[in-house]
Amino acid sequence: MKAFFYLVLAVLCSSFSFAQDDTGATLGVSQTEALGDFLVDAEGMTLYLFIKDTENTSNCYDDCASSWPPLLTEGEATVGEGLDTSLLGTTKRTDGTVQVTYGGWPLYYWVKDEAPGDTTGQDVGEVWYVVSPAGEAVQEGAEDSGS
Repeated sequence: MKAFFYLVLAVLCSSFSFAQDDTGATLGVSQTEALGDFLVDAEGMTLYLFIKDTENTSNCYDDCASSWPPLLTEGEATVGEGLDTSLLGTTKRTDGTVQVTYGGWPLYYWVKDEAPGDTTGQDVGEVWYVVSPAGEAVQEGAEDSGS
């Protein structure tokens, strides 16, 4: 009976993992007074662009990607209200994973953002910026916790 329980549990877990693999990233919009509207993921975590990237190509790997994890997707990415589907895309990273792009910019998280709406990555090194719904770097506004 115990073996049967573990078999059922394993099947359920593998089915759950399979279902998760088919889900794509979803982009939305958040706002702060200092920065205006900017892109977030489905959980409200702020997304950033790296101005040293080139169109649809990430230049952030290794230590950079440890601090600035890419927004990856295994399914089709989608956008919420207020965003332009034509600006949404993906790019293949050197490790074979697929990173979401918007306006040609690969999108990233900042490891020091702890809660939805945090924007502590804004203007880090004068190369990391939140992304406007128009697909451009928001270079106005100071660092803001957004919380």
